[in-house]
Amino acid sequence: MDSAGNMKLSENSRVNCTWSGCVVLFLKCKNPGSDLLTFYKEEPGKFSLFKVIKLTLTDAVGGLDGYEILKLHDADPFLGVELKFMATPPCKRFLDSYACGSLPEFLSQHASRLLGLSDGIAMEARLQAGTHILDQNLEDPELCLHYIYESQPVRLRDDEVTQLEQQLQNSYAPPTPTTPEVPKNCFMFQKRVFDDRPLTPVDQQRFAAHAGRDWKRVGRALQKTCRALKGPAIDNLAYEYEREGLYEQAYQLMGRFIQSEGRSARLGRLIGALEESKLISIAEIMLGVQPQE
Repeated sequence: MDSAGNMKLSENSRVNCTWSGCVVLFLKCKNPGSDLLTFYKEEPGKFSLFKVIKLTLTDAVGGLDGYEILKLHDADPFLGVELKFMATPPCKRFLDSYACGSLPEFLSQHASRLLGLSDGIAMEARLQAGTHILDQNLEDPELCLHYIYESQPVRLRDDEVTQLEQQLQNSYAPPTPTTPEVPKNCFMFQKRVFDDRPLTPVDQQRFAAHAGRDWKRVGRALQKTCRALKGPAIDNLAYEYEREGLYEQAYQLMGRFIQSEGRSARLGRLIGALEESKLISIAEIMLGVQPQE
């Protein structure tokens, strides 16, 4: 069977069977003196580094589902991150984010916040599936998917990664029943009490700058209590401001929420919607707090 026939067979397999594939993401800082491997090798920094990688992948994939981290390893001068994808849509979104350069930007943003690195630090990434260097084929996403599908996982998730995942889940655990009663006009986030003030234009701009493609998820969480966002309102916003891009779509969503709800459009409702959407890093940014270790 020729290569075209093999490609067609793999495409049929992706349609008819449970799809999975494996890829290794290699990461490093370009700036001298900033080494991801140093954080990986030192216990105090390993969890923070893992959270950086997890948040970066969540941004790149557009959520928490459809993939898992199998292993972290020393690939000096790179940090190797072995990934398993369980469906084609999240894998395609990951490849799109990688190809357009968004993934290194996400990595730089989260590394600056969580690892104390300088803002805008340059990151380098490489991508490999089996023996294939995918950076050479990014203009052909179907070929990249084919190589990833051919590279089937050969291991279960590493015990170290399992422990880091559990530690991350514990850091997001809801308040225990012994948590003090929250005062009126306040709300609780990560066991801390915040003033539940009305949203401001600064909040609107900050949300738009960081929401990215997740603005729709937040909108659907808000529409449960906001009549102006019910029905086709969110899809209409996406269509109306498609040419202006994700920032403007997110900006208009928050504008619609503030305009329709008035003084009831409060910070606590937005943080609640971000928590429901599992966008904890954006909630931390909105509140201006240091990420929870």
